[in-house]
Amino acid sequence: MSDIVIDRQAAINEPLLPTLEQLTHWVSCVFSRHPDDERLELTIRFVDEAESQALNRDYRGKDKSTNVLSFPFENPPGISLPLLGDLIICHAVVAHEASEQQKLLEHHYAHMVVHGTLHLMGYDHIKEQEADEMEQLERELLASLDIADPYHE
Repeated sequence: MSDIVIDRQAAINEPLLPTLEQLTHWVSCVFSRHPDDERLELTIRFVDEAESQALNRDYRGKDKSTNVLSFPFENPPGISLPLLGDLIICHAVVAHEASEQQKLLEHHYAHMVVHGTLHLMGYDHIKEQEADEMEQLERELLASLDIADPYHE
């Protein structure tokens, strides 16, 4: 597998954001399950609640901030680029969820990056069967990172 390229963007001043090394490790874990995929470049942008809410409203019709948004890149016809897409992660929502669910912030961030990257690769959870498949894959990937099942109650 070629080198993964992550454009890490922080639109907020927050010392608890994951490092580029952590992001690369988590994304690599997902890519290890898809070794033939040549789309190895993505942007991960950390935002505040206002930016998350605006994007969620404008692109998903939901007027509230959310933990992670995924925007897959679609190659123009006849052009092949290694871009997978963009992840937009709202720190305030992720930090609140981690606290509420009594999870380590780092572990919840890993889950959001794995979850979002799977979305960029075409996985979804709208239909129950797709959701079951995606959640099982998330469990396996996170277990390989020594992170507990994020769906265990």
